[in-house]
Amino acid sequence: MSATKKVEEALANIREAEKSLKTGLLKWNPDFDEAADYYNKAAMCYKTARQHQQCVQCFIKASDNYKICKSLFSAAKALEHASVISKEMGEFDMVAQLAERACKLYRDNGTVDTAATMLDRAAKIIEGTRPQRAVDLYKQAVDIALCEGQPRRAADYQTKLCRLYVRMQMYNEAASAIRTNMTFFRDGDYDAPIGRECVALVLVQIARGDHVAGEKAFKEWGHYCAPEEVGTLTQLLEAYDEQDGDAARRCLKSPFIRSMDVEYSKLARDMQTPASKKEEDSNGAGNGGASGAQDGAGDEDELDLC
Repeated sequence: MSATKKVEEALANIREAEKSLKTGLLKWNPDFDEAADYYNKAAMCYKTARQHQQCVQCFIKASDNYKICKSLFSAAKALEHASVISKEMGEFDMVAQLAERACKLYRDNGTVDTAATMLDRAAKIIEGTRPQRAVDLYKQAVDIALCEGQPRRAADYQTKLCRLYVRMQMYNEAASAIRTNMTFFRDGDYDAPIGRECVALVLVQIARGDHVAGEKAFKEWGHYCAPEEVGTLTQLLEAYDEQDGDAARRCLKSPFIRSMDVEYSKLARDMQTPASKKEEDSNGAGNGGASGAQDGAGDEDELDLC
């Protein structure tokens, strides 16, 4: 069916929706449920016709009418559809706003897991263009999961929040978030990921320029690490403590660090390392050579003066 026919079908549904809301001598009360269904149908027609602006408006009207007649799940679902369509329009602020409204309706309806999932999906959509807004959505999803007594689910959302902080180079916030995430895994009796989280925390602390804080984190959480992780982190921290750049770079190129989430592997790849002894000797020799050349030039000047 052509886009024109779908638009005509959408307009016909809108007229029926408006008719459902009208009252008269023989109809004292508007039929909000029927109007909502017609607006929903109109929105789907506009979606097929790729008339995104009109589609979003109809989904919002459908939600408003569903809400009036206490069909909260349907009201939330309509806003969820509107949020997804807003992505196609590049309206990323609208994506977040509609997701939050849908989340509230899902929670009021008692479908709390769906509410958190809604925020998670919206955050994933906007994190590339509105990272700080995505941070807010992930935090709300974490809070919902914790309120429901689901620490492992909270850890899933917190993990995404940690990665986003690292991508934004907000290392102080990332360190705090990773530490919190390890407690979520521990409280959820899910110890397996804690070792990798400990590696991530050490990397972030070093990126902050505080390898001593990395040592403290390793002492606190290192017993969750696998033997390979323990060995690499021990060598890495010793390298920074001894200012051995060559050793530090070898550790940061270890296979298991490269296999971590992309944000952490990039962090390790781009991390500043101490200057190696060869580099220091080279720089010293270069300066000494320059100094010697200057001294020689001075001697020649003195000879010329004579």
